Formats: sequence, C-alpha cells, structure tokens
Amino acid sequence: MASRIPNRITIFRVLVHLAALAPLAVLLWDMWEGNLSVNPIQDITFRTGKAAMVLLTFSLAATPVVIVFGFKGARQVRRALGLYAFLYAALHFLTYAWLDYGWDLYLIRLEITEKLYVLVGFAAFLILIPLAVTSTKGWQRRLKKGWIRLHKLVYAAGVLVMLHYIWVQKADIRQPLAWTLFLALLLIVRLPPVRRWFTRRRTRKAVSRRSSRPATKLETSN
Repeated sequence: MASRIPNRITIFRVLVHLAALAPLAVLLWDMWEGNLSVNPIQDITFRTGKAAMVLLTFSLAATPVVIVFGFKGARQVRRALGLYAFLYAALHFLTYAWLDYGWDLYLIRLEITEKLYVLVGFAAFLILIPLAVTSTKGWQRRLKKGWIRLHKLVYAAGVLVMLHYIWVQKADIRQPLAWTLFLALLLIVRLPPVRRWFTRRRTRKAVSRRSSRPATKLETSN
C-alpha cells in the first residue's frame, strides 16, 4: 500500500500542472486561430488575470485542504500553484503595460494613481514578485524565520486581487463575490481555534475507524 501513495501523488501533481497550463494553452490556440473577442487585448487581459486569481486562490487552499481533509498531497503542489499564479499575473501586467499602453510610463503612472482598481491590482502584483523570487528552498534557508513572515504577505495579495476583480467586473459582481467568500473561508480555516477543531475532528474519525475495523487473524491470535 505504501508504494502506491507516491505514484498517486505524482499523478495528482501532473494533473495540477496540466490544469494550470491549460488556460495558457487555450489562450495561445485562440490567438493562433483568431478566436479572441472583438477586443483581443481586453480578452487577453481578462483571461490572464482570471487565471492568476484562480491559481492564487487554489495555492491558498492547499493548507486548508490538509487541515480539513488531511490530504497532504495538496501541500506538495502549493508552491507550483503560486508560481503559476505569478506567471499569469506577469502576463496580465505585460498585456496591460505593453499591448495596451505600449510601455508609456507616463500614461501607466496616471492609470495607477487615478484608478483605484489598477492601483490595487498593481500592489498585488508587486507583492507576488518577491514571493516568487524567494520561493526556492535555498531562499528559505537563507531567510530562515524571515521567509515565513515574508510569505505571509500572500494573504494580503489574495485580498487585493479579490478587490481588483470586484472593481474590474463593475456590473455583475456575483462571481467575484463568490470567489471572495471562498477566500474568506480559506483564511478562516487557518485561524488557530478553527485549525485545532478540524485537527481534533480528523483525529477522532481516524480513531473511530481503527476501533471499528474488524480484527485480523494475527490480532485475534495474540
């Protein structure tokens, strides 16, 4: 049984990588086939931003999944999900700054200072940069406890991303609000009292399953 677990986790990790790359693959295919909307730059901007938001939220869901369900495989893909989120966030920003504004720094600065949703999104992207750079184990060893403090900024990035998403949608904000509620639940699960409650609950269930399991021949002979 023990030998099957790594294979199962490996398959899970492969599926996570494929799922994370799928939005980019579909976007490139649509660009090649000319299947983008009548406003292709806006379409690319929205798709990359949505993918960044979803993957960042899923990276923040890894630890709560371990807490609630005990599935440790989720923790193994947390870093990958975070890096994919940064990849899409970088593409989102590059589309905005390059394709939309042609690297006109004056106009970009005006947008950031005058439009709050742009400022919030840009702040979230700036937070993700050092988190992506220091995501390796080497940086974790160098920064020690400072690494944990630095990477707790991902929670702030998640909140800023949701605010950005809500303001960008403007008209129909039901989907952004649903994602914001989901993020809030993930953060609540991380609170020490809530974490302890789920941990005790999983422990009680494990003990109950073991006690209700029929005894094997070896156990009965002893």
